Amino acid sequence: MSHALTGLVTAAALAGAGVAAVRFWRLSALAAAYKAKVLCTAVFGSGLTLEPNRAPEVSDEAYRPMRLFRARVDRQGRRVSVSAPGRGTRVAVHRPGLGATLALGPLVDLPVPPPGPAAAPWPDAPESTALERVVEGAFAEPDRRHLRRTRAVLIARHGRILAERYADGIGPDTPLPGWSMTKAVMGTLIGVLVGEGKLSVSSKKLLPEWSAPGDPRAGIALEDLLRMRSGLRFREVYSDPASDVSKMLFMTPDAGGYAASLPLERRPGELWKYSSGTSNILSLIARRALGDAAYAALPRRALFDPLGMASAVIEPDASGTFVASSYMLATARDWARFGRLCLEDGVHEGRRLLPEGWMRFSTTVTPQSGGRYGAQWWLKLNPELGGGTPAEARLPADAFHALGHEGQCLTMIPSLGLIVVRLGLSIRIDAWDHAAFLAAVLDTLR
Repeated sequence: MSHALTGLVTAAALAGAGVAAVRFWRLSALAAAYKAKVLCTAVFGSGLTLEPNRAPEVSDEAYRPMRLFRARVDRQGRRVSVSAPGRGTRVAVHRPGLGATLALGPLVDLPVPPPGPAAAPWPDAPESTALERVVEGAFAEPDRRHLRRTRAVLIARHGRILAERYADGIGPDTPLPGWSMTKAVMGTLIGVLVGEGKLSVSSKKLLPEWSAPGDPRAGIALEDLLRMRSGLRFREVYSDPASDVSKMLFMTPDAGGYAASLPLERRPGELWKYSSGTSNILSLIARRALGDAAYAALPRRALFDPLGMASAVIEPDASGTFVASSYMLATARDWARFGRLCLEDGVHEGRRLLPEGWMRFSTTVTPQSGGRYGAQWWLKLNPELGGGTPAEARLPADAFHALGHEGQCLTMIPSLGLIVVRLGLSIRIDAWDHAAFLAAVLDTLR
């Protein structure tokens, strides 16, 4: 081998090692931030009793490498700190009324009002042995390599609970994260603002940073964001620390601002692409439209207090914008209360909370999605949750879903008056076959 070629090989090896080192440091920072945020929410938001360095939320299956990063829980200060080798410490702070926030910059304190009274208990329906068996089976572990870790299941029909069950250490009063189910809540809040005349689905030039002469992002309509066809670049690859979703959620203090800063890669309305960034841009738009005080009060004023969802919290980022893509907690019963509002076309106890036709708009297919998506709601299940299977084909055509990381599922079937909530910790999301579970539930109702 010539000296020149040897030099090239050596240079290439060093360059490869450098790339690997950069990726490792990025992964370290991402893992530490994820661990701090998830533990802070679990300990102080959900009130779970767990060992911070052995909790399955941050140590099992794909999360096993996080055991290398030591976590420290400060219960008095309501903080979780996680050390990242070579990258310092990542800290998450829990604030009453606001929940857990990664301290990636100075924390903006929103003036969030205290929760209103909880709703009256759900009435129970006559017990069904067949349905109870189906629900009990949701907590079984048929494959020890792919654990389901179901934590809560609630099935309600026509305003009555048909079946309800919880894992050990979890109960009806335990708020649990919905992850991307939060998107549907943000879409609903946008609907409230549309009904109040503060926003319009056809509006463009939605942000000042998009409104400079010649900026093609000025052509993005609010409906394009709701339907995830904005055309903005956004890479949703959670395993890649350099992807946009990783940077947005775990490396920047302003999730909405980060997503809004990205360039246009396709014409607005041309291509559907699932993007958590769009939900955080919607949250930012709502904040700009209302001002901080009215924005901070919006979830409680518009949804949580009227529905009696006293447990519900949408957590903000360090800049004070709600992370509407991912960070809401509520008990299974409160997730079901939200589902019932959407099931009943935005009317609660005779009072219209959403503009007439909003749920029809939200559950109308986005043409570019291939029939899968509406406006912040899924109309078909993802393949890893049983989408595209014979079980899904058996579901009524009007079924729609809010779906989240680790197998969080909220399903509504208006024609049956049915709500199904499943919350869990399915680290391998394909461990939970939601389509098969829904089909088994429907069999008991027939």
